[in-house]
Amino acid sequence: MRGAKSAKWVAGAIVVALAATACGGGDKGDAAKGEVDPNGIYSIEVGEPEKLLQPADTMESNGSIVLSGLFSQLVDYDADGKLTMVNAESVESKDSKLWTVKLKPGWTFHDGTTVNAQSYVKAWNWAANIDNKQGNASWFADIKGFEALHPAAEGAKPTGTELEGLKVVDDNTFTIELANAVPYFAYKLGYEVFSPLPESFYKDPAAAGEKPVGNGPYKFKSWEHKKQIELTRFDDYKGENKAKNGGVVLKNYSTVETAYEDLKSGNVDVLRTIGPKDLPVYRNDLGDRAVDQAYSAIQTLAIAFYADQWKTPKPVDPKVLQGLSMAIDRDTITKTVLQGTREPATGWVAKGVLGYTPNATGDVTKYDPAKAKALIAEGGGVPNNEISIQFNSDGGHKEWVEAVCNSITQATAVKCTGDAKPDFQADLQARKSKQVKSIYRSGWVLDYPVNANFISDLFRTGAGGNQGGFSSPELDAKIAAADTAATLDESVKAYQAVEKDLVNYMPSIPLWYYKVNAGYSEKVQNVKYAQDGDPIIEGVEVKK
Repeated sequence: MRGAKSAKWVAGAIVVALAATACGGGDKGDAAKGEVDPNGIYSIEVGEPEKLLQPADTMESNGSIVLSGLFSQLVDYDADGKLTMVNAESVESKDSKLWTVKLKPGWTFHDGTTVNAQSYVKAWNWAANIDNKQGNASWFADIKGFEALHPAAEGAKPTGTELEGLKVVDDNTFTIELANAVPYFAYKLGYEVFSPLPESFYKDPAAAGEKPVGNGPYKFKSWEHKKQIELTRFDDYKGENKAKNGGVVLKNYSTVETAYEDLKSGNVDVLRTIGPKDLPVYRNDLGDRAVDQAYSAIQTLAIAFYADQWKTPKPVDPKVLQGLSMAIDRDTITKTVLQGTREPATGWVAKGVLGYTPNATGDVTKYDPAKAKALIAEGGGVPNNEISIQFNSDGGHKEWVEAVCNSITQATAVKCTGDAKPDFQADLQARKSKQVKSIYRSGWVLDYPVNANFISDLFRTGAGGNQGGFSSPELDAKIAAADTAATLDESVKAYQAVEKDLVNYMPSIPLWYYKVNAGYSEKVQNVKYAQDGDPIIEGVEVKK
């Protein structure tokens, strides 16, 4: 299977043990298998990537699915969450602080140049440097010397060009010294911020983001902005996940409803999600080609703590946010508006990852209008007695946002309205430029199957995924303690305790766990979906 793809926000509205969630979907359609064209081209529904296709600057699902085909990582995970080696021969540490990476020899980039230890070390140094403005730079903060390249002070310049903790030993070996022991660090290496880069990248990084050169199963062919991206099979690829097709066209759609109509008419082959309007009918429409499976992602309402509403005259009391949470009738909304395709969340960590804990939120995610009103009153009330929920119109969110707003208003008399942005790009830009007026819908999918990914990478001060401005020195200290636990098991347990403590901070309001509700055309077979919810693009077979 393909494991983590990229630290990413989920565009669409769209557990259980890992083995049950990782690679389901599509199996029923195998009964209709046909003869395969190994050079066949097929298409997938996507949206326009938010930014250039640079591995350390992609934090959303439209860009991530492209990078997953262009770049392979050091490691991946199997269906049970066990680390597997991809470009790495081994990743080892005796103390969780000094790690040694040995590469499989003979790998090349798409331009024919060699993938070696320097390809990783130089790429990570470049990505960590604050001058290069990479959105995922914080993921290198574990490595010794990060502060010299990425100072925390506003406007400060880097005092170095290389991470002190990275050392090239030989062509196929390098070491990573962390500032502190991190037991789960090897898991992090499966996501795309840690991709290697060819020497050609540094001549013109912006041009390289328009025409990426990677080391993955596909090579880049073309990008017609807001129309489509084409990838073709890389025949010299050395990994085990070689493409079973000749290439893939990633077609842009402004709405998931339009994509679904195109699927039915044979104009697109694979969907990543089905909009609420079509959820009641897609199983009947598609039959064995309909996909309904769990994956490791969660939908929340994230609070824009920087907004005037929440910071003046004093910071919002968590009781107010607890009350808003208890005013949401998750059971009814998931059963009706979302047609049973979501499961009400009872925590901040998605199912299917190490450390998932049932009912980590206690009563805070239970629908209780009387308690909701009482908590809001105890916390001093919602400023102006109104909120808005920002969402992207192209992701199939309008219906459930309206339902959440209606639930909150009926339970508490707090006015709630949707704040629609035309597409995912506009939604993300409003978040990053701190223009969210009140609350925004947030979907987060795993980058690696450990509970830390849903806590540290979203709620730690300065974390790349922390776009709402939440900050708590007290919580940061608890996260740091969990990160430096002696073993992976102890770290996971410490994060479980941190998650249960989040009810006292309410950095966001959990809504529901995602499922893959998708489908594919009669032209393709062997369509599988990974634990991160994306189709495994290299495994799709095109029928003759």
